[in-house]
Amino acid sequence: MPTRSVEERGNFGVLESRPMAAHSDAIVQNIARVRERIARAAERAGRTAGEITLVAISKTCPAEAIRAAYEAGVRHFGENRVQEFEAKSEKVRDLDVAWHMIGHVQSNKARKVVELFSSVDSMDRLSIAGKLDGAVAESAAPEPLPVLIEVKLGGEASKSGVEQMGLAQLAEGIVRSCPNLLLRGLMTIPPYADDPRRARPHFEKLRQLRDQLSATIGLALPVLSMGMTHDFEVAVEEGATEVRIGTAIFGERRTPQ
Repeated sequence: MPTRSVEERGNFGVLESRPMAAHSDAIVQNIARVRERIARAAERAGRTAGEITLVAISKTCPAEAIRAAYEAGVRHFGENRVQEFEAKSEKVRDLDVAWHMIGHVQSNKARKVVELFSSVDSMDRLSIAGKLDGAVAESAAPEPLPVLIEVKLGGEASKSGVEQMGLAQLAEGIVRSCPNLLLRGLMTIPPYADDPRRARPHFEKLRQLRDQLSATIGLALPVLSMGMTHDFEVAVEEGATEVRIGTAIFGERRTPQ
């Protein structure tokens, strides 16, 4: 894949470095660029842009930035820390959007996750699935909570996710023992490489694992969540149905103290 110019990628300044009005304009422009790149990648793969859901990763972003993305048409947002999102959720509760939990779920936060999020995209243990299942049952939610299994494909000790060998067992456990969860597909974060094309084998592998797992458990698994700012075009070419984009939309962000 060719190297892209700064103009095509967007100028991702630090979030706090601009007035909010100027930053909102930048967010709108960045989203337009991202959607254009998704559309081109989809076309190369013989797909349509409508097959891919853009999940804006809004962790560390203020409510105003989320609203700017919403006004630009984004309807899916990802957060990775329960406490951080809870603190700003009141300011965005009126938005008709889907909130994706993309971080590791702690067992003592299961009830709060069910209260705050529309889906959990980072399932990696049956014990956590059981906690979430119980929390959904206690909440009297009208529908099961959609979940994705996070698969660790790069062998990195620092990353969460179930190993390939344990994927089928986890999936079967969720389907068999967690009636209040709805398994929808798989998610992965490949090892970072300067060349985004090096992520391609990982994305291809996740697609193959999804297809095998679907046949094994007899359940349609339509969601493949893979690809971030650095490599989402390669992910789209390999079948991603959801891409998780943070920096390319909101710019570089400082970690909260």
